[in-house]
Amino acid sequence: LKLREMIMKLLFLSILAIAFAVKAPEHFNLIFHTTVNRGNIVLNITRSFAPIGVDRLYELLTLPEGSYYDQNGFFRVVPGFVVQFGISGNPAIAAKWENANIQDDPVRLSNTVGVLTYATAGPNTRTTQLFINYADNSFLDSQGFAGLGVITSGLDVALKINAQYAQLPDQGQIYARGNAYLKANFPRLDYITSTSIEL
Repeated sequence: LKLREMIMKLLFLSILAIAFAVKAPEHFNLIFHTTVNRGNIVLNITRSFAPIGVDRLYELLTLPEGSYYDQNGFFRVVPGFVVQFGISGNPAIAAKWENANIQDDPVRLSNTVGVLTYATAGPNTRTTQLFINYADNSFLDSQGFAGLGVITSGLDVALKINAQYAQLPDQGQIYARGNAYLKANFPRLDYITSTSIEL
């Protein structure tokens, strides 16, 4: 009887999770307002490219406390390859999402110039970190990196993100200390100041 009750509880919780899961619109424009000459990066996000990933992205953009990506530092900038971001500058918020992994999507949008993709630590480890492809990185497709959308305006802004710190910022320190760590050690780092969505 106890086993049956446990199974019923798990089934109920699974149904509840599905019912309350955030579903993104089929298409939306995502705007990153940045410190790069106060320029914007505009991306067209298409849910059918990566439904699980886009739903998570939309959830993070529409949190009750505000977008997860507001005040995010571009902490890894590799010219000719990628620019990476997606660790909240608030350690309490970052901790909540750090291990909230989602399943992988099949790759339907290739990692070409201007495509937005989740960073991973292996299969089914996507959480919050994203990168923008600076080049044709289609070799990443076979590694399971599924594109979410593509820059439609502001690629020039993305390419001008300050690269002087390259890959020096320590991700562990960003999770632990947030933007206090970045501002103290990398004063000229560029940031997403805020995000907005156009449906």
